[in-house]
Amino acid sequence: MVTTPTNPIVRKPSKVEGLKERSSFLREPVASELLLDTTHFSEDAIQILKFHGSYQQDNRDNRIKGQEKDYQFMLRTRSPGGFIPPQLYLTFDRLADEYGNQTIRATTRQGFQLHGVLKKNLKAAIAAIVRNMGSTLGACGDVNRNVMAPPAPFRNRPEYQYAYEYANTIADLLTPQTGAYYEIWLDGEKAISAEEHPEVVAARQRNGNGTIVHDTEEPLYGTHYMPRKFKVCVTVPGDNSVDLFSQDVSLVVITNSQGELEGFNVYAGGGLGRTHNKEETFPRVADPIGYVEKADVYDLIKAILATQRDYGDRTDRRHARMKYLIEDWGVDKFRTTVEQYFGKSLQPFKPLPEWKYLDFLGWHDQGDGKQFVGISVQNGRIKNDGAFQLKTALREIVQRFNLPILLTPSQDVILYDIDPAQQAEIQQILDRSGIKRETEIDPLERYSMACPALPTCGLATTESERAIPGILERIRRLLVSVGLPDESFIVRMTGCPNGCARPYLAELAFVGNGPNVYQIWLGASPNQTRLAKLYLDKMAIDDLETTLEPLFVYFRDERSPAESFGDFCDRLGFDALRTFADAYGSIAPVADTITEAEAEAETAAELVAPINDLDTALSTTGAVAAKVRRRVTVREDVYTRLQAIAAQQGKPISYLATEAIEAYLKTL
Repeated sequence: MVTTPTNPIVRKPSKVEGLKERSSFLREPVASELLLDTTHFSEDAIQILKFHGSYQQDNRDNRIKGQEKDYQFMLRTRSPGGFIPPQLYLTFDRLADEYGNQTIRATTRQGFQLHGVLKKNLKAAIAAIVRNMGSTLGACGDVNRNVMAPPAPFRNRPEYQYAYEYANTIADLLTPQTGAYYEIWLDGEKAISAEEHPEVVAARQRNGNGTIVHDTEEPLYGTHYMPRKFKVCVTVPGDNSVDLFSQDVSLVVITNSQGELEGFNVYAGGGLGRTHNKEETFPRVADPIGYVEKADVYDLIKAILATQRDYGDRTDRRHARMKYLIEDWGVDKFRTTVEQYFGKSLQPFKPLPEWKYLDFLGWHDQGDGKQFVGISVQNGRIKNDGAFQLKTALREIVQRFNLPILLTPSQDVILYDIDPAQQAEIQQILDRSGIKRETEIDPLERYSMACPALPTCGLATTESERAIPGILERIRRLLVSVGLPDESFIVRMTGCPNGCARPYLAELAFVGNGPNVYQIWLGASPNQTRLAKLYLDKMAIDDLETTLEPLFVYFRDERSPAESFGDFCDRLGFDALRTFADAYGSIAPVADTITEAEAEAETAAELVAPINDLDTALSTTGAVAAKVRRRVTVREDVYTRLQAIAAQQGKPISYLATEAIEAYLKTL
């Protein structure tokens, strides 16, 4: 017999809980402060503004002591399954130029972000988005975030269509119902939108066993909404393009032999955010919870949401995500409580095939006679930069062919419903705009991600998006130098520990831990089913080569056939990795008798000999007996010029020196 859950213990709430309670369902103080002739909102208003899809930021590059911060706003869309109709894309393109920083950014949750919007333009920008088939409501804040789905528009694979369909209906079910959004940004005018599915409307009204909060504008969320953000995805068996193990709730479509939808496998409890030096915060992968038939899926989603709504930690926001509730309770107690709200028991989990991490770049058949093309967008930043004219190219293609877009969880873009007769012309536009084909992209770049970080993210302590191109170049050069020229793996980088680029599911991750300092995380699986672990707490970015070279050499010599770098690190274990790295770097470089000034210059410009030049090779125990480094000294004036150029380009001096010497040697 399933019983109704008992009332949770009430404890003193956090400050944000009070702000939500006093907000009149997300109206104040945003509505009042929007009318003020100021450049920014108060701290209280900032918290409520997030529910409307915007973060207040300031450009730290433009900070001047004694002057007001360069306040600006980031807008984020609610785009279930990553769908961006042509009209909406062209609106974003225009808004980026008119109100933003001339770029559009695709996010890891399949939405778009506009950066650089001023407060005085915020209302006009949001209104334009809503009137052109978009929304920012619930893209941020303590509610359900954008619901994800695999971005491949296969028309002959019904499971993909079901995933996209249910991503949309679940997004509708969990959308905040307050009228505040339209009152504030469209003066009460509710834009014309697609009518909600009748099953969604009925599910929202069904009480279940305490899932509904009565006599309120928010029947699912109540006055206080959720303790923290609540992330959901829907995918198909085998397709882990959505990083399903990082979500609060993940549904996996289960079909019968005729391709008809029967139900969903359910995972719960994933999440990646953490805080440095707070061991009680940690990343966590989702657990399998059970199976639900399709007729009951909306009620189950409500039951899971109600469990987190009523039992999630509202006293400590660092401990408020559902992953901590499941970690504290255990899966069995969590499942039992969900079943109490659900009114019945969950069925056993269905068998699934092995997961694969997919990005769908390049040209593909949709299965209905049309095609789609996946276009790589480094770190999701759609921009024009010299010969690289992605922003112009996409605008031209969407305008000329009226094509819809799907954003991918890896921050790339898919154009679809393409007539085969249009393929050559579209590819020609991409080619002349400097857009690389998927076969031309270094796999290190293709499978990498970085968060925006500096200069606009208020949480960032160091660089990420602006730094990762140079980081990937350095990793590639290092791999070449140790004899792994064709090796690749998943690299991710963030400017803080919150995990926006999903670093804890990377084979190699850089997590910001202070100016130009990063934690190093290793060992996640290539298919995103296993978490990485902390290998090094603080690494100065200038020490990248000396830190990673021993690991790559060990990997080269001790890997199993076809073993990935992440699997290798996990199999060997970090004690073995650290022991090898310590032995590898324990022998001091060969000393030269030089002046102090020369020592500073030549140390910065030293050329590390390839591993094949080691006087003593690896012993049978795997230790390095001696390590020879070749040194080059330069004049003081040359070093000064190298130093300036290195700072300008964000590269180590040693790399600039190496490049210059290599270029000279090629002329001989």
